[in-house]
This record gives sequence, C-alpha cells and structure tokens, in this order.
Amino acid sequence: MHYTLCDMFSDLTQNALEAGADRVTVRLAETDGEVSLVIKDNGKGMTADQLKRATDPFWTDGIKHPGRKVGFGIPFLIQTAESTGGYWNIESRHEGKTGTTVSCRFDLTNIDTPPVGDVTGYFRQILTFDGPYEMVITHAVSRDGKKTEYTVRRSELLDALGLAEERSFTDVSSLALLGEYLKNLLEE
Repeated sequence: MHYTLCDMFSDLTQNALEAGADRVTVRLAETDGEVSLVIKDNGKGMTADQLKRATDPFWTDGIKHPGRKVGFGIPFLIQTAESTGGYWNIESRHEGKTGTTVSCRFDLTNIDTPPVGDVTGYFRQILTFDGPYEMVITHAVSRDGKKTEYTVRRSELLDALGLAEERSFTDVSSLALLGEYLKNLLEE
C-alpha cells in the first residue's frame, strides 16, 4: 500500500503518460472531510479485457516494464478506496487516442484512510516527468468556509522559465522555482 494518497496519485498519473498521452488533466479537490481526484488522458486507452485485467495485481501487460509480473497501481487504488468507504472508477476506450479517465474519492474522516501527503510535491513530480506533453492541473480547496481554486499548465511554466524549447525541467534552479511557485499557490 502507498504511504500517502499523493504517492498513489503520482503512480496513477505516471500511468497516463506511460500510455502514450500527450495531454493529461488532473483535478484534485480537497475539503475538510474528503479528497477527490480525476485524471484524464488522451493515451492509447485500454480494451475491455485490459481494463478488467488491470484490477488484478498479478497481471501486467509487460510492455511498460518488461519482465515485471505484477502491477499494483490500480489494485492499490481499489483496495484503499473500498476499505475506507471511498469511491473509484476507471473509464477507458481503446479506439485511437481516446484515453482513460480515473476518478477516486476518499473519506478523510475514516481512520484507515492514508494521509493526503505532500500535494505540492505531487504536483511538482507530475509536472517534471520527462517528455513532450501538456499537463493541466486544477486544485480546488474548500476548508473552514474558505474556497480557493487555481489551474497550472505545464507549457506555461516551461515558457516562464525559458525551458519551452527543451520541454522539460532540467536543472535544480528551475525545480526549486517550480516548488516555490506551487507552494505559494497552495498557501494563498
């Protein structure tokens, strides 16, 4: 099992990019009592059989990680959601680049729900995966009667840091600036 929900969310987001997506949208919503996540990609998608088999921890397609005999990402999502009164859903089609949508919600009042974890670290990690892709993150927080929401686009961050041609975060200073920017957004 993952130590935090953000650890699990990172794994699920990486799956979207590894499925050949060049556009991934992430919506994370937090309240006093729950956290929900929707990850939508335009990757290769899964057939009905692949989708069914992906819920089995002892199955993997062997393409992403040759030689690996297990795939725990989706089974951990299912186990965590079901054991804590949460919700999960996966929709996917394998026709062209129609992609996959993973949705989940967790009850933060359930004693067995893992801690949310480092949201800023999660966002920084998924924005800095290697390769040419667009990542759009929306974060909505509603706590103690206060609501805030912001959207971050990977392409805009790369442009602002002068990294548009590289299409990647390549050095420590750009990673530090990204971390500070995300932290400031979260604190506002």
